[in-house]
Amino acid sequence: MIKTRRLRQLRRLEKQCNLPNLKVELLPWQQEVYENPTRFKVIAAGRRTGKSRLAAWSLILNCLSSKKGQVFYVAPTQGQARDIMWQMLLELAHDVIASSHVNNLQIKFINGALLTLKGADRPETMRGVSLKYLVMDEYADMKPEVWEQILRPALADQKGESMFIGTPMGRNHFYDLFTYASVSDDEDWKGYHFTSFDNPLLDPNEIRAAEKSMSAFSFRQEFMASFEAHGSELFKEEDVNFSKEEPTDGDFYIAVDLAGFADVQKVTTKTKRLDQTAIAVVKAGVDGWWVANIIHGRWGVEETARRIFEAVRDYQPLAVGIEKGALKNAVAPYLNDQMKKNQRFFRVEELTHGNKKKIDRVVWALQGRFEHGNITLNKGKWNTEFLDELFQFPNPLVHDDLIDALAYIDQLAKVAYAFDYEEEDYEFLDKYAGY
Repeated sequence: MIKTRRLRQLRRLEKQCNLPNLKVELLPWQQEVYENPTRFKVIAAGRRTGKSRLAAWSLILNCLSSKKGQVFYVAPTQGQARDIMWQMLLELAHDVIASSHVNNLQIKFINGALLTLKGADRPETMRGVSLKYLVMDEYADMKPEVWEQILRPALADQKGESMFIGTPMGRNHFYDLFTYASVSDDEDWKGYHFTSFDNPLLDPNEIRAAEKSMSAFSFRQEFMASFEAHGSELFKEEDVNFSKEEPTDGDFYIAVDLAGFADVQKVTTKTKRLDQTAIAVVKAGVDGWWVANIIHGRWGVEETARRIFEAVRDYQPLAVGIEKGALKNAVAPYLNDQMKKNQRFFRVEELTHGNKKKIDRVVWALQGRFEHGNITLNKGKWNTEFLDELFQFPNPLVHDDLIDALAYIDQLAKVAYAFDYEEEDYEFLDKYAGY
């Protein structure tokens, strides 16, 4: 039973509206989600966790709280909406339903509130409404435009709330939304992750039996609610840790993976996806690496130099490294100009690939550290792109600029370097270019 703040609200509602006493029963994880007042909740959950039942109670209680504004339940198709939710709603809310119409999948409650079940495959039927509450079920199976162009605007005038629920299907728009809700500083959003083991009513032996007959990937996706990309085995979601708290031990290091300085405007995404320059900022200590930030973008050479300088100014690293070669020598004069302009000088160490293939270099530098919990990520907007690269590495169709920059930290953090120099002692780069 719900035993907290919202229970008291429900009991007051029952008295005010002369409602029957609703016996709302929720699992611990369901109650945790329901009690949280965050406006937009994104729930990634394994099969049979009870996410549909949570959705049903949330829909019913939001309808009973006020008759102003409509409430929608949206599934990928109207048929799925009926099969998943219709009968459950009728059973849970039978004492507070005034009328129900299966043909148009509408339920009218005794306080006048209206609940409608919709299919995302018919978005035209959802335009022009004013919503106070919305549940989007199996969001991974929907086109993101349904939310972005139709349903999000429908919540605006009443500042309505929404819940997104579903089981992952790789790294699509559901993954993007879940990541944003989980790692951003946006107080309106919160992400939740639950596995099938979080349902105490589900026999764990049954889950383990299912595991024996399924592929490892399918089991992790369906029961463990993993967003990993199919075929990616090098880096695991469960090995990634987050913390916004900067460790007291250690020193900062900066490694830069330079992209070419092509005119971005002349290259369309349809013909070529440009590499990005990535600036990895890491505090390395005895307990491992804390990745403070990975600054990335497609910049010209002057902008690249400015970004590098600003990162050094902000974090004061013990060492700065850029892979040796033509690109480093191209950015060198502009970085030198930034130093002279700001009267702050530092030395750039040369990073090398060591005659190793990129996959070997990345695996050597990062895989063991992630598996043993020796890499922690600071929460930030860069997390989404970094994790997308990490979990799909070494997919040739997915760029790896951010993880490549992070891997270079391995060369810098092994030895100590000084970074402040007097101008007359300053030597920027080798006199000779080349690899």
